[in-house]
Amino acid sequence: MSSSTARSQLPALPVKTVIAASLVACFSLPMQAQAQQELPAEGELQSVVVTGTFAKNRRTIDSESPIDILTSRDLQSTGSGELATVLARLLPSLNFARATGADASDAVRPAQLRGLSPDQTLVLVNGKRRYTSAVVNVNGSLGRGSAPVDLNAIPLAAIDHVEVLRDGAAAQYGSDAIAGVINIILKKGAAGGDVEVGYGQTQERDGKQKSIKGSAGFALGDDGWVRVSAEVAERDPTNRAGADFRNPAEPRYGKVNQRYGDPESKPATIFLNSEYRINDNIDWYAFGNYGKRDTSAAATWRTAYNGTALRTPIYPEGFLPLQNSTLTDQSIVTGLRGEAAGWRWDASINYGSNKFELDLDNTVNQSLGANSPTHFYAGSLKNEQTVFNLDAAREFPVSYFTGPLTVAVGAEARHEKYSIGAGDEASYTGTGSQGFAGFRPANAGSHSRHNESIYVNLEAEATKKLSGGVALRHERYSDFGSTTSAKGSARYAFTDALSLRGTVSSGFRAPSLAQQYYTITTTNFQVVNGINTPIETGTFAVNTPQARALGAQDLKPEKARNYSLGLQFQPNRNFTTTVDAYRIDIDNRILFSANLVLNNALKSVLAAQGTPVGSGRYFTNAVDTRTEGVDIVSTYRIDLQEKDRLDLTVAYNHNKSKVQKIADNPAILTANNLKLIDRQSIDRITVASPKDKFSLAADYGFGIWNAHGVVTRYGSFTVPQNDAKLDQTYDPQWVLDVSGSVKLGKNWRLVAGIDNVTNRYPAQVTSAGNLNVNGTQPYSIFAPNGFNGRYYYAKAGYSW
Repeated sequence: MSSSTARSQLPALPVKTVIAASLVACFSLPMQAQAQQELPAEGELQSVVVTGTFAKNRRTIDSESPIDILTSRDLQSTGSGELATVLARLLPSLNFARATGADASDAVRPAQLRGLSPDQTLVLVNGKRRYTSAVVNVNGSLGRGSAPVDLNAIPLAAIDHVEVLRDGAAAQYGSDAIAGVINIILKKGAAGGDVEVGYGQTQERDGKQKSIKGSAGFALGDDGWVRVSAEVAERDPTNRAGADFRNPAEPRYGKVNQRYGDPESKPATIFLNSEYRINDNIDWYAFGNYGKRDTSAAATWRTAYNGTALRTPIYPEGFLPLQNSTLTDQSIVTGLRGEAAGWRWDASINYGSNKFELDLDNTVNQSLGANSPTHFYAGSLKNEQTVFNLDAAREFPVSYFTGPLTVAVGAEARHEKYSIGAGDEASYTGTGSQGFAGFRPANAGSHSRHNESIYVNLEAEATKKLSGGVALRHERYSDFGSTTSAKGSARYAFTDALSLRGTVSSGFRAPSLAQQYYTITTTNFQVVNGINTPIETGTFAVNTPQARALGAQDLKPEKARNYSLGLQFQPNRNFTTTVDAYRIDIDNRILFSANLVLNNALKSVLAAQGTPVGSGRYFTNAVDTRTEGVDIVSTYRIDLQEKDRLDLTVAYNHNKSKVQKIADNPAILTANNLKLIDRQSIDRITVASPKDKFSLAADYGFGIWNAHGVVTRYGSFTVPQNDAKLDQTYDPQWVLDVSGSVKLGKNWRLVAGIDNVTNRYPAQVTSAGNLNVNGTQPYSIFAPNGFNGRYYYAKAGYSW
């Protein structure tokens, strides 16, 4: 391994030791912590929101935009320890497919809100912009071409609640807030804490998951506090691959050689949240995290023979390349907030980075023959973000309004940097390491940009029945210029029980640095004439000579227009129903192009530029789309005897996307009978997500016992191909999850549950066109509930 490019082999022990020490501190804290403060009554916390508004004490029922609030109890109601998985089970408008065999996307899986691209949802932590992942989803999974926030880097142990704004909010928050905003609010305060251990496994006795997590607060004298949350887990892989009957001459003919399912994963994360009162008018605050996640994912099985020739003498029976990655995620946010001259102000600085490093094991570089190593360092990706914010808000009395006018103003400066680090020479020389060829020195480098923005936001209750708001935000980017976003919203209460709300807004999403500069040459498998064929494929940054030779142009920002109209009905405090219809138009939507299988003429052009590849691809402003849908959420609480109660929730989302316009095909591609955006690329963003999702949840609390159940119907979806005859449409799937818990004394709680009680699997992938790789990969990676089957779990928790 080259000393200049080799990944430093630091042991994982120090990170886990620090986190384990934090958990030990959590266990010992009951004797040290302050007395438990009185918590708000159940249900009160959910009523007050901070997302999408600058007004004080805004309740969900008063909001002009639909907002979901998920409490810590909600987040713990499933057997999963991954935030994205939990959100997908709780929110009808969120989809989280479990990619496998998709290279880095196995380790950093994307989630979709309202069927849009994963990077069209803005993620905040404590109201501050979260940085995106370094990983670009470049293979054929949902969210292909996106580089969104890694939600699973945020542990459930650190979260107090989550607010999900299902509305465009670029005028309030800036780029990315097209589908909506997910605001993760961390636990706070010196009082109380909890520790929990968990274990689970699938019906097939794989996918074992062991976890320990906890959270505890400490006082900083009389004027401050710090809360520490930590989580360590080990998640074994699952495998639903079929036996390999392709070639009777293979030494492992008829055996299961592929690994097809969830990867092996070992996350370890610590979060801190703190606050200190400097004086009566100024508070200092800080929060941040450090975490590592080691993931081992399988690439495609390499048979012993390539035709009739032995592929490599090192693995005479064939081999399964393993992509062993380490994701390092860290952030720190610190600032001051207070009041001056009637203004509430907040000044902060925010730094975060996400680094992905990849090793290949159990594989070879065929160009090196019998001298090939079996371990390779493939290189690294790193995304960094630094943000400075200054925000201020104040209420002004207006004589002809029944409530004050809230005026909010602010400014933001942001710097972003994206870096690619080269792998060792053996990983990219010749054909490169099988499973993932390393990043070459020509791919390596750093790119950065900066942007500045200012905004103004006005909100008021004009009458007892009518409230509304307007927002305007102007941004200037160093790489593509300026843009302005606006939003108007209103709510009219016909009665105390019935109201109508609506919003109109414009927004945008700046092309990420990853989309502009990600570049690599690697082996991709494509079905050519019915055969799954490995092809050297170049992914080119749009400003490179290779991409220009294939017709690439500079990326432009996506522009969006959001419209929503909703009805709220709350006849009493125990029953609430909301119905919200929406339309989202997006122009210049950025897609990752089709894999352009080059003819000899284009191969020669790229070879002359030093890139001998058989296929090429790049990012492009490809299409204008329209997404229309409706969200329905209804909750009902039945108060029973002796404080027993039954909570019922019905939720439904229907979503449909269609393409309004396709950008002109570059002339050079047309002349060579190639399509930059093919049928599969278009249909992947319109029909590959479930068109609807329905869930019915019941939560029954009686004495020290609690029973929880949720049945979810995932709607039909289509996995598209360029040949329409090979499309496969999957029928709706019903999934039942149940759990029960009991409190032992004041502090202990035991939980047991089963996810996917009926052990439902999606339909198997058709063998037409060899899409199931001769039965070795039997299930679709687009399946919204995955294909692990029934999962049993148990948890034991201690709180104080």
